[in-house]
Amino acid sequence: MNLPKYYYYVKPLIPRRLQVALRSILATRKLEACRDSWPVDSRTGDAPLGWPGWPDQRGFAFVLTHDVDTFRGHERCRQLAQLEEGLGFRSSFNFVAAQYPVSRELLEELRSGGFEVGVHGLVHDHSLYESLPAFLAQAQRINGYLRDWQSVGFRSPCMYHNLEWLQHLDIEYDASTFDHDPFEPQSDGMGTIFPFWVEGSGGRRGYVELPYTLPQDFTVFVLLKERGIDLWKKKIDWIAERGGMALINTHPDYMCFNGATPGFQEYHAQLYAELLDYVKTRYQGAYWQPLPREMARFWEGNFKGSAPVAA
Repeated sequence: MNLPKYYYYVKPLIPRRLQVALRSILATRKLEACRDSWPVDSRTGDAPLGWPGWPDQRGFAFVLTHDVDTFRGHERCRQLAQLEEGLGFRSSFNFVAAQYPVSRELLEELRSGGFEVGVHGLVHDHSLYESLPAFLAQAQRINGYLRDWQSVGFRSPCMYHNLEWLQHLDIEYDASTFDHDPFEPQSDGMGTIFPFWVEGSGGRRGYVELPYTLPQDFTVFVLLKERGIDLWKKKIDWIAERGGMALINTHPDYMCFNGATPGFQEYHAQLYAELLDYVKTRYQGAYWQPLPREMARFWEGNFKGSAPVAA
């Protein structure tokens, strides 16, 4: 949506319901202008040169990630993990480290259950990228949380990103980008539905970049007010045809469980369950379902391709 930077300074003064309504209007207008290139952008489908294929000759990869933006989302993580576990899936949960109390008991439950824990910044705003000194100051604290939580992955709040600055984090992978998403405030897509290696500089090690490639749930169900998962199915079918990585970023904050009536910024968690069931039944035996850290280690160990040119 390319919201101006000053919006994030006045955002706390705007009632949340009005924020969502205004963003929904902008998103609907944006959709009319980009129907031919979203959610599928044909320019992003080429495999990297020399691509060896996914493990066990699987046709495509399916990676599940969640950003936990608020304490409300934090309190719904167990329900979301149970939903995934019941369908035979595992995912990563990225927590905002200093914005709300993060339960150590919850982190341990997730890790022991085969899920992954990542860091989603210190606070959920744009402050991490205000300047390089601001980034470096926060990076020290973020690295502390990465160590404390036994985490190797990071995703920036609001999907802001600077691939050079991110080298200052002690990570194996970053997930702060996307293949193509005109609805994001920093909307420069990476132009690929595959991971890629970001080479280190100044003595720092590189890391794997994992762009999300399926539309975010907030965009689909809250801003665009979709009633079903057709956009998700359209994109995942296209990714499967091209043997790419279908990586999704959803939010327990906006999921409504146990048949409760969704609020103005919520949707039924059953819609997410429908996506998992769709992949499980339509593509049985045809997809690889790693955790993000497993994807990053596969990519670093087997194929360090050049960074793509943004579409």
